[in-house]
Amino acid sequence: MLGLEVVPERSLGCEQWEFILGMHFSQAVAIIQAQIGTIKGVQVLYNDAKPLEIDLVINLPQDGIRLFFDPISQRLKIILIYNMKLIKLKYCGLAFNSPELLPSIEQIEHSFGATHPGEYDSEKQVFTLNFRGLSFYFPVESKFQKGSTHNLASLQFPPGSSPVVSRMAIYSGSSVDSAPAPDLPLSCYQGQLYMKRAEILRGDGYTKGIKLDLLAGTNNRIIDSTILRIERKILLGQSAQDISSAIGAPSKVFYKSEDKMRIHASNALRRVSSNRSDYFFNYFTLGLDVLFDARTHLAKKFVLHTNYPGHYNFNMYLRCEFELPLDGATVVGAYSNWSEVCKKLTPSERPVVLNRASSTNTTNPFGSTLCYGYQDIIFEVMPNHYIASLSMYGDGRPSQHQLSQQA
Repeated sequence: MLGLEVVPERSLGCEQWEFILGMHFSQAVAIIQAQIGTIKGVQVLYNDAKPLEIDLVINLPQDGIRLFFDPISQRLKIILIYNMKLIKLKYCGLAFNSPELLPSIEQIEHSFGATHPGEYDSEKQVFTLNFRGLSFYFPVESKFQKGSTHNLASLQFPPGSSPVVSRMAIYSGSSVDSAPAPDLPLSCYQGQLYMKRAEILRGDGYTKGIKLDLLAGTNNRIIDSTILRIERKILLGQSAQDISSAIGAPSKVFYKSEDKMRIHASNALRRVSSNRSDYFFNYFTLGLDVLFDARTHLAKKFVLHTNYPGHYNFNMYLRCEFELPLDGATVVGAYSNWSEVCKKLTPSERPVVLNRASSTNTTNPFGSTLCYGYQDIIFEVMPNHYIASLSMYGDGRPSQHQLSQQA
C-alpha cells in the first residue's frame, strides 16, 4: 500500500517522487515507469473522437488514484483519490487516512483545521468539505437529512455515525469544477527547454524555417529561480552546429538508415558508416525533429509533432503548438481539423498510407495514418482527422521551378 503526502493545491507524493499539478503527461508516465513493481495496473483513458474536449486520464486502479490532464496542454490539473481504502495519506507529516485511521469529518477538521462550511448535494447525497486546492467528499444517507440541508450543521448524525471520506481531490484554485492546469512548475523543467509556440516562416510557396518561442527554467545561487522566455530561429539549410547552438543539444541523435549488421563492425567503421547516413536531431520536449544531410550536415527537413493519444508516437514527444500561415489568411495549427483545412487548401489527391511498426513488434495497434502533400509540406493525418505531424523539407530557398514561375 502506497503511503503518500498530500500538499493542497500542489502535489501528491513521497520523498522519492511526486505527482505535481502542472506537470506534463509524459513526466507522470516516467514516474510510473520508474516505480514499476510498486505502482501496478496502469490504465490510460482518452476519447479518440474528441481528443481536445475530453480529459486525458491515467488510472491507477490498485492504488485508487486517477490523474486528470487537460486535453490541450496535456498538463496535470486534478489528482483524484477515489478509493481511500487503498492508500495511506499524510498531511504535514501526520497521518489522516490509513487502515487504522478512518478519515471522518472530525479527523479531517483536526488534521486540516477550520474551513468554510461545506456543501451538501441532496440529489447525490454527498457532503463536500472544501479547502483551497483540496476537497473531501463524504457520502451521507438520506436518513441523516433534516429539513433544508445546505451545510454540515443541518445534518444530524448519531454518536459514532460520522461519515467517512470516500473521495479526495487535489487541484489548483478554489473550485475543482473550474480547476485549470497550472503552468509547468519550475521543478519539472529539469534543465530542458520547452516549447511555448512555433511560428513557421514561409516564403512564396516554400518554407524558410521556424521561429521558436521557448521556455527555460533557471535554478542556481546567483539569481533567483525563475522561468525565462527565449526566442530562437532555426532555418532549413543551416548546419547542425548552428542549430544546436541556437536550441541546444538534442535529446537523441537518430540515424535514418538502420543497418542491423553495423554492430559486427569495429567502432571506427561504425562511426564512418554512421556519418554516411542522414541523421535526425530529436528534441522530445520541443516536439521537434531536424533531419540533416549526411554529406553536407545541413538541415533539410523539420518534423513537428502534435502528440495526440492514439498515435504510434504518443508520449514520445511533447506537443509542438505550431502556426503555419498558408495562402494569405489560412493558418494551420496543432489543433486544426484536416477536414476544415481541406476546405481552404488543395492538397495532393492521393495520400500515402503510413503504417509504423518497430523491429520487435510488426503490428501497429493504432492503425495507419495518411500523408498528404502540399507544396513543400507533408501533413500526416490520423483517422479522426487531426494532424499527427507536419514535415517541411528543402534548403530554405525557392526551387528553380518557383523562380521560373516568378520570372
